[in-house]
Amino acid sequence: MKSEIHPNYNNLKAKCGCGNEINVGSTRSQDMYLDVCSACHPFYTGKQKIVDSGGRIDRFNKRFGTKKA
Repeated sequence: MKSEIHPNYNNLKAKCGCGNEINVGSTRSQDMYLDVCSACHPFYTGKQKIVDSGGRIDRFNKRFGTKKA
């Protein structure tokens, strides 16, 4: 491998809005600030909300619901 062509690899802290800090290896030298992380994202925590705005699911089921044989 050629020397002096690769970027420096640094350890940095990724700070989330929920207060969680993650140590990450990156070529970036500054700390990162995140909106969501795996500790607070609804997909990973299981606290996912299903929002039915305006009854869209009901309207879809009325129009294209189960086919009657």
